[in-house]
Amino acid sequence: MNNNNEKDYIQNQMKLEFSSRSENEGFARVAVAAFIAPLDPTVEELTEIKTAVSEAVSNAIIHAYRENESGMVTVECVIERDRRVVVTVIDNGVGIENVELAREPLYTSKPDDERSGMGFTVMDSFMDKLEVESTPGIGTRVKMIKNLDLAYGF
Repeated sequence: MNNNNEKDYIQNQMKLEFSSRSENEGFARVAVAAFIAPLDPTVEELTEIKTAVSEAVSNAIIHAYRENESGMVTVECVIERDRRVVVTVIDNGVGIENVELAREPLYTSKPDDERSGMGFTVMDSFMDKLEVESTPGIGTRVKMIKNLDLAYGF
């Protein structure tokens, strides 16, 4: 079967918006997994993407909105050429004062809550690229890119 026809390279995208409630973290990870399923990712690729999405959404719920359930979290997912998956998690929460510090392993802004401080480290290790943009008082945008194995899709 020849998969090199033009329809295989058409960008596909989706956008979700949901309340910053802890139970919606599972919804986000399942929705992203279902969206990318037609690409037939490996079990490892799918697990890594789902875990990274969970970490990013959990950060928004726990840190950006401080567990205030009235905030909204947006998850965007884009499938680009050559099986590149781009997932962006956006919040309009408190923002991050020092992004570089927040990305350090074991750093947590909530040490009393027994947080591990490994969220960004997990995202960074499971995805091929991680970009974090944040403005205090405005919110945070976490963009994660995963290049799925090209050989596996053919």
